[in-house]
Amino acid sequence: MMHARHFTNSYMSIGSGEHDVLQKYDERNRDLLININGKILHRDEAGISPFDSAVQGGDAVWEGLRVYDGRIFRFRQHLDRLRASAEAVSFAEIPSHESIIEEVRRTLEANGMRDGVHIRLTLTRGLKVTSGMDPRLNTSGPTLIVLAEHKRPVYDKSGLRLATSSIRRFSPDQLDQQIHSCNLLQSIMAKIQANNAGADDALMLDARGFIAETNATHLFFVHGEMVTTSHVLCCPEGVTRSVVLELCRKSGIQCHEGDYELEHALCADEVFCTGTMGELASVVEIDGQMIGDGKIGSMTTRLSGLFSECVADEAEPVLDT
Repeated sequence: MMHARHFTNSYMSIGSGEHDVLQKYDERNRDLLININGKILHRDEAGISPFDSAVQGGDAVWEGLRVYDGRIFRFRQHLDRLRASAEAVSFAEIPSHESIIEEVRRTLEANGMRDGVHIRLTLTRGLKVTSGMDPRLNTSGPTLIVLAEHKRPVYDKSGLRLATSSIRRFSPDQLDQQIHSCNLLQSIMAKIQANNAGADDALMLDARGFIAETNATHLFFVHGEMVTTSHVLCCPEGVTRSVVLELCRKSGIQCHEGDYELEHALCADEVFCTGTMGELASVVEIDGQMIGDGKIGSMTTRLSGLFSECVADEAEPVLDT
């Protein structure tokens, strides 16, 4: 049987453009140990059953976490969102915060990881007794997957290029957008369009034509001294997004949430995106049009610095010092 480690190098060098954000393979991840329901396995070992709900229908919720020197920023806020998402889709059982924290700790220790690490935390509805959509077929409790990788912030901080996608975000009356679901087909389709357009990511609108987010991050716009961002009606609330709004309020920076058309982004002095995977990253081009002077702006730089200070002050210890 051929394992993934045998052909990893075949995609290591794809995407070498100046602004390309295709995530590069990190050799340190070749022999990762992953955690599935408390069992530590090599990344190439089969650990998920074809009867698991994540495989059957994307019936799972997830969170992204970032590790800074043995600490995780806003860990409990992420776990609160994970639980809220699982409750919203009626998971019969949800692990406690304490049990999840322990499995994250075990996974980091098993891999000897401490810094520059991103964790994909996935909670599925669990195994089904037979394939099918009905949650009543799930009788054995949820599946918890802890995937920790050596991965520093993925976005090129010199500036990203976005292309507006024709794929629209669902409105809340179609699907509750506060559910952080593993069904990411909308985002994947938008990302494919961005790839085909030669852009780094896709800018996505809602059904009304207002800016929702990118396929992977939230967006902020700077006009003069005013910072704005879209309502989270058609996308989940972001932890990093909420931190930026807090930092604006604490620092006396004018900020506002609203419904904004594409022109609001195109005529901005600065645009930046936020997310756990990439922290804060400047956007310098949308649909081929330069944003501001095409360089990282002063407000983006200021808020990035404030964010780093916040992480240093507030990240929660997970590993022993």
